[in-house]
Amino acid sequence: MLRLRLVVAISLWSLVALGIVVPLVWLINNRDWGVALMLLVPFIVYGLMRLGRLLEGWANAAQRP
Repeated sequence: MLRLRLVVAISLWSLVALGIVVPLVWLINNRDWGVALMLLVPFIVYGLMRLGRLLEGWANAAQRP
């Protein structure tokens, strides 16, 4: 069960990160006002790191008897 939780956590984080980063990069690259989004990038990276830690804690949680 632990391995399944780890796979689910990694898959979920990857999908969320891809869903956030790809549109953000596209907007920064293709829109004139996209450069202003660079100010949000540190907060987005911090949020993804927090999500990763949360999912890691969920995946490694001890099972209740």
